[in-house]
Amino acid sequence: MKEFAERLIELRAEQNISQAKLANILGISNGTIAFWETNKAEPTAPNIVLVAKYFNVSSDYLLGLVNDI
Repeated sequence: MKEFAERLIELRAEQNISQAKLANILGISNGTIAFWETNKAEPTAPNIVLVAKYFNVSSDYLLGLVNDI
């Protein structure tokens, strides 16, 4: 899910939040965030929802289905 990885990296950069801080907020491991951003793992549906809610974007946006936040 290349789009998810790219958009997650972009959203973190915009808010100046580290992988470790996001992982802590979401209650997941830092390694999980790193794997998502390098396409070594795909997020589960519940984790997509957590990320979408945290960044106040739609899951469709995170998945690259739409370009508007």
